[in-house]
Amino acid sequence: MQMSRSSAIRVVSPDDSNTPAPQQRRHAHGSAEVVAEIGAGLLAARPHISPKYLYDGLGSKLFEAICELPEYYPTRTEAAIFAQHGADMARAIGAGAVLIDLGAGNCAKAASLFPLLQPAQYVPVDISRDFLTEAVGRLQQRFPEIEMTALGLDFSNGFALPDSVRRGRRLFFYPGSSIGNFSPEQAVSFLRGLRDNAGADGGLLIGVDLIKDTAVLDAAYDDALGVTAAFNLNMLRHLNRLAGADFDVGQWQHRAFFNEAGSRIEMHLEARAALTVRWNGGEREFARGDRIHTEDSYKYTRQSFVDLLERAGFSSAQVWTDPSNWFAVIHAQATPS
Repeated sequence: MQMSRSSAIRVVSPDDSNTPAPQQRRHAHGSAEVVAEIGAGLLAARPHISPKYLYDGLGSKLFEAICELPEYYPTRTEAAIFAQHGADMARAIGAGAVLIDLGAGNCAKAASLFPLLQPAQYVPVDISRDFLTEAVGRLQQRFPEIEMTALGLDFSNGFALPDSVRRGRRLFFYPGSSIGNFSPEQAVSFLRGLRDNAGADGGLLIGVDLIKDTAVLDAAYDDALGVTAAFNLNMLRHLNRLAGADFDVGQWQHRAFFNEAGSRIEMHLEARAALTVRWNGGEREFARGDRIHTEDSYKYTRQSFVDLLERAGFSSAQVWTDPSNWFAVIHAQATPS
C-alpha cells in the first residue's frame, strides 16, 4: 500500500536540539548495523522489515505453534513426503554427508532424517541463537554419536562456513519452503552462494511450496485462532528491543493475502489509527491503514523451481511431491564447474 499524504518521515541526528528527551534516552540492544537496517526499512517509501526479525525466542515458539495449525499445510505435507519417500532420498544422497540445516529452529525436521541419512556431522544454523543452543543441547543427548556444530547467525545475505564445518560432501538442508521468503532473483543469488559453499561433491535438499487454490493459501497465513497474527505482531516487540523503538502492538493488525500476479503470499502490519513510531535515530508518522511489509512467501510450479535451481548451479534434480501436488521436496547436486 502506498503511504498516504499525511504520512511523514523524520531522521533524527545525534545533535538535533529538537529531539525529544525520551528519544535521546531510548536504548537499542541490537548492533549499529541492525539498527541501521531496521531504520532504513521503516524510512523506505514502502516501509518493510526483513522476515528474519520475526524470529526472536518468542517468535520461534509461535512459529512452532503455527506448524501445528490445521490451516498450515506445509509442515504436515512436507513431513508426509519425507515419511513416504525418505528412503529414496537417502539412496540419492548417500550416508555420511555433512548435513547443514538452514533455519534449523528446533532441529526436529533434520533429526527425523538422521536414521536415514546417518550424517557424519550436523550443522544447524539459525538466527535465534539461544533457542538453537537449547535445541541442539537436547538433540545431542539423543544422538551422542553425531558430531554437532551449532551456528547462531544470519545467513540471509550469504555467509562463510567456519573451519569447524567439514568440507567433504556438504548437503544443505532448507526445508519448509523458507526459500519462498526470497524473490526469484534473490533466491537464485542465495542458492548460488550455497552452491559455492557446497563444493564439487555437495548438494541441496530443499522444500518448496507449490501454487494451489488461493483460499488454501490465504487461510494458511491468516488462521482462525490468530496464531499467525500473533507471530507477525511479535515482530514489533522484537524491533522495540533491537532498535529502541516504541511500537504499541495494540495499534497494529495483521494482514496476509495471496498476490496472484506476483505468485506470492504477502504479510503486512497495518496501522489501526494515525500514529508516530520512534526508534533510536529516527521516527515516522503512519496514517490509518498504512502498512509495513514483513514477509513474502513465493509459490512455484515444479518445473519453474527446477529451472531456478539450474540457474543457481544445481543439476540432476529429483522431485518428490504429495498426492495433491501441494508441496515438493527436491534434491539436486552441485553442478561441476
